[in-house]
Amino acid sequence: MIVDRTFARPRTTWTARCHREEAEIETGAPLEFVDVTAVVADVVARSGIVDGLAAIQVLHTTAAIVVNEDEPLLLADLRTALERVAPCGAAYRHDDLAARANVPADEPANGHAHCKALFLRASETLSVAGGRLRLGRWQRVFLVELDGPRTRALSLTVLGA
Repeated sequence: MIVDRTFARPRTTWTARCHREEAEIETGAPLEFVDVTAVVADVVARSGIVDGLAAIQVLHTTAAIVVNEDEPLLLADLRTALERVAPCGAAYRHDDLAARANVPADEPANGHAHCKALFLRASETLSVAGGRLRLGRWQRVFLVELDGPRTRALSLTVLGA
């Protein structure tokens, strides 16, 4: 077995740094996987951080961040699985706007999207090595839109040296 031990190189000085940006992503469908890998990689490159971590967080309760493969049939399967878990046309108490207090006038009926989000993550933390986002051969970073189309905000923080 070959093990990459480049991370273990000794440092005479180590200064922790933090770089943070936000990005807006336009989605185009009610349930969609938007590949944001290039956005994250660009933030990592701008950060100037060589070794560390990149944290990606979606700032919404009806969207998610996941790492998976960008293969069309797999993404179709994932959309189907999410729709099975929380069908769009089912009845949700969250959608009874008359029964809820302090509901904004533009509140959508989106109980299905909140239920889907329960099974996903709002953030991912990934390695940065050699100044680049460290992903496996087939891995991509996706914003998962569960209640679109909308404009979504991502918070990206890169920590390291």
